[in-house]
Amino acid sequence: MCRNIKTLHNFKPPATEEEIRASAIQFVRKLSGFNKPSKANEAAFNQAVDDVTKTATELLDSLVTTAPPRDREVEAAKARARTTLRFRGVPAV
Repeated sequence: MCRNIKTLHNFKPPATEEEIRASAIQFVRKLSGFNKPSKANEAAFNQAVDDVTKTATELLDSLVTTAPPRDREVEAAKARARTTLRFRGVPAV
């Protein structure tokens, strides 16, 4: 699992196109093993990002839930708390 790809479903406000594209870039980077593709692979890489962005947008638009939308600030605070617990006692470098 790519740790940098964030859950985008069921937030208020909904995920933006930029957030979806950023997740698509992370996904394609992970699959390809390229952080930045060479010129020879750039077109294929960019096409894959476009395709994943389109598919992810369609997926998010089609998902339904009965759960109330999550608040971005609350979820960010929970993530910070998990990080603090995970790394407590680890000296700063």
